[in-house]
Order: sequence, then C-alpha cells, then structure tokens
Amino acid sequence: MARIGIIGSAGRMGQALAAAITEAGHVVSGGIDRDGDAAALAGDSDVLVDFSAPEALEFTLDSAIHAGTPIVIGTTGLAERHHWLIDAAAVSIPVLQTGNTSLGVTLLAHLVREAAERLGEDWDIEIVETHHRMKVDAPSGTALLLGEAAAKGRRVDLHDAAVRGRDGITGRREAGTIGFAALRGGSVAGDHTVHFLADAERLSLSHMAENRAIFAKGAIRAATWLQGRAPGRYTMPQVLGLEG
Repeated sequence: MARIGIIGSAGRMGQALAAAITEAGHVVSGGIDRDGDAAALAGDSDVLVDFSAPEALEFTLDSAIHAGTPIVIGTTGLAERHHWLIDAAAVSIPVLQTGNTSLGVTLLAHLVREAAERLGEDWDIEIVETHHRMKVDAPSGTALLLGEAAAKGRRVDLHDAAVRGRDGITGRREAGTIGFAALRGGSVAGDHTVHFLADAERLSLSHMAENRAIFAKGAIRAATWLQGRAPGRYTMPQVLGLEG
C-alpha cells in the first residue's frame, strides 16, 4: 500500500487519480492545486503524481527533492527548460516523466518505433490526434511521444523532421519528414493514429482513450513501480519491461 500525493487534485485527471488510487487499495495522502503546499504534501507521501501545469513544475520538483520523494510527471506542454529541471531533479530522486501514462499508448509507441525502423524512409509518417475542445496545447504530449518514437526508429531528430500545421501552397511532401495534425472538439479523451503510407499500401497504428481512468491507472502503476528506485530519470516503457 502506497501513500500517493496528487499535484493538480481539483482537475479532471486529479479526480480520476483519487478514485483510481482508492480502487487500487492505496491511500491518497493529500492533494494540492494552485497555491497549495507542495512541500508538506511531498513530506507526507511515498510518491507524488503531477498532472498540473508547466509553470508549477519547478516548485514541485524542489519540494520533491527536499523531501526525497519520487515523482511521476504527466503534465504536458513542457518546454525545453522544464526538461532541464527534470534532469537536474533526477540526480537526487527517481523521476518518471511522460506525455501519456496509458499502458496501451506505451506499447503503441514501442510498435511505432519498430515500424519506423523496419519500414524505412520509403514510407511516409503522419500522426493525427483528436482531443476535447478544452485542451490548450497542440500537438498533444502523446502525439509528440509517438513522434519521438518514430524519429528514434528512423535515427533522426524529431525537431528537424517534424512538420506541423500545413496551410496554403506548401509544395510536395519532403521525404523523411514526420507530419502532425491536431483536431479539437467535443469531449474526446484522446485518439491517436500513426499512419505509415507507401506506394500502394498503408499501415495505421491507433489508440483510442474512452475515459481518463486509463491514464490514472497507468500513473498509479508507474508510481508504485517508481518506489524504491535509485535516483534517475525513468520512462513508461521501463514500467512495462520494454526497456532496461
């Protein structure tokens, strides 16, 4: 039984986490939101799960480091600076950061990397994601996670290969690029499809989230897995045993 603290407890993911923690037989050690006492929560918890906002991450990491508490970070929309902060925190505590805590998406990313590596550059890669009308960032963290998987399979840098938001006279598609398209509307929890397109054939790998409970369950599995680990930066594939 683990005492799990929730950063961003009033949000939709925070509420889903609280329900899933109790259902799994663990204990919600507390929850905070804007202006909450992260230091106190970190001290009262065996592990923290953060689904809040990028601007809160620095203080949250400082609190976790001070208390020596492992943390799972599911917050999306992170900038390069946030990843520097996570790298620095991982020197002192176990940190698992991911754009998606779904176990299904974790396996999908593994398959995308394999497909990108084995099919080669004759196959174009396009990633399409759909989310609810309230989502504020695009492409989604999950779409970027899948793009990174494809880029690793191709042994390229996603920053150089990514193409986002085509509009107007764009010219023909450049070979080797990885395209992103974002759709927003309704109450969609999250749909993602990675299309591999070649002459005369297509392969599509998809994941559809029906509700946020799947992300909460994956986050709890990651949190309990993270307990007792040495300081370092960990990933969801490691939780599933897909990486060493």
